[in-house]
Amino acid sequence: MSQSHQQPALSKCPGCEEPPAAGDLFCGACGYDLSAVPDRPHDRPTMAITVPPDTAVASAVPGASEASAVPGAEAVRWPAAAETDSSDVPAPVHRPSDLPGTDSGGRPLAAEREQTREPGPAAGPGAAAGQGFAAAGQDAASGKEFAAAGRGPEPVGGPEPAAVPGASAVPVRRDDRAEPGGAEHSGDFAPAAPDPRTAEHAAAAAAPVAGGKVCVACRSGRVDPDGYCENCGHAQPRERDHMEQELGSVAAVSDRGLRHHRNEDSFAVSSTALPDGSPAVVAIVCDGVSSASRPDEASAAAANAANESLLESLARGTHPQQAMHEAIVAASDAVNALAQEPAGAMEHDAHRHQNAPACTLVGAVMAGELLIVGWVGDSRAYWVPEDRTQPTARLTEDDSWAAQMVAAGLMNEAEAYADERAHAITGWLGADAYELEPHTAAFKPDRSGVVVVCTDGLWNYAESAEEMAAAVPADAQERPLRGAQVLVGHALDGGGHDNVTVALLPFAVRPQGAGSACETV
Repeated sequence: MSQSHQQPALSKCPGCEEPPAAGDLFCGACGYDLSAVPDRPHDRPTMAITVPPDTAVASAVPGASEASAVPGAEAVRWPAAAETDSSDVPAPVHRPSDLPGTDSGGRPLAAEREQTREPGPAAGPGAAAGQGFAAAGQDAASGKEFAAAGRGPEPVGGPEPAAVPGASAVPVRRDDRAEPGGAEHSGDFAPAAPDPRTAEHAAAAAAPVAGGKVCVACRSGRVDPDGYCENCGHAQPRERDHMEQELGSVAAVSDRGLRHHRNEDSFAVSSTALPDGSPAVVAIVCDGVSSASRPDEASAAAANAANESLLESLARGTHPQQAMHEAIVAASDAVNALAQEPAGAMEHDAHRHQNAPACTLVGAVMAGELLIVGWVGDSRAYWVPEDRTQPTARLTEDDSWAAQMVAAGLMNEAEAYADERAHAITGWLGADAYELEPHTAAFKPDRSGVVVVCTDGLWNYAESAEEMAAAVPADAQERPLRGAQVLVGHALDGGGHDNVTVALLPFAVRPQGAGSACETV
């Protein structure tokens, strides 16, 4: 193996350990004679490690004569490398099996014997060097020394001859590699984890994990009940992180947002038939109170209970406004029931029972020519006419500190909502709520439009009716799902500080030529 013979470049002075300038013969700090530094050895030792010391190939020792130890045998001619590594030693650009050479008996090595179709030598002490690669070298990728015997590819034409009795069967380790003889011994460092590119690991990743979900990151680990992969620790996306649903003329989208670790909103959309056969469309949106325990469970329980109550009441002919009132009461009962969970069920979490689960609710029902809205809390409903030149309207009033201040005349709306207490709610569903006061309102629109039912995760970025109308796409009445997706995107683009949920209900009527009738309870 060729090697550069130039003066070695020193990283620091041997006398004062200061880095010398390039080309200096004496250290500028202490005057040390840098030319007195001895040259590095001409080569690394490359003894044939599978051959007993007394039968080692003489030509493999640095400085030995070019003549082989066997009379008549030619010396191994190593092709010069074109590159150098970090220590100025020529970096190998070939594998040991690519190099010409002879064994200790003067015969070509295994690869050359196959090319010349010569029969291999019989097993015996004198044939030890011929059964593998009779030299050590460097790994072509890393430059680390490796023991060539037993490492190279199997010679063409069949397996290598049997091991020679008395020869060293254990390669010499020159660094902290895998234990010799182990399944992972390849001359490289022992891997800290299975290589995902190996067939065994790929097969394990492709196989389904028994009794649980498969991690979306590593595709091989099982997901524990807390939502983390037991293999790589990756947090799994929850089912409720992003939800979309479209049902005929109503659609809803809910998203976790950009700041919260989970989605505590929930929604329900459905449709049914009134006793006269005309359709009724329902949308319920709930927002879990984050300061309460289990807000995600509270919002889901409330949305499902209100939706089921409405479907049952509307189908038997109950007036839609009365049906909305009963639905809010049913939702409240469902959230209250969560607080009655046995104390022993959550002993592992001491904070789960410090307060009762709670949420807000807003809902809308389109039945016949009526639009009914109902709410408790600060989730809202807006009316956006198809003709944007017509006035828009907010259909709900918040149960919040800011709304109370405005209603009492103590602050104007801008001042109240600029206060840090603005979003403190004064009404909610939950066992620790004040006396339940469901709000309902009935409208009879005289023109087509779309109803926006949403949590504060959206209206915080489009608070006024005009701002909400500007955010609603022009084709929302024909494409409600896309309209809901655009509104959620509007909130995320604005910062996504909260969970975002919105439902759109297109309302189509024939022009009546009169204003909307409104009856509020």
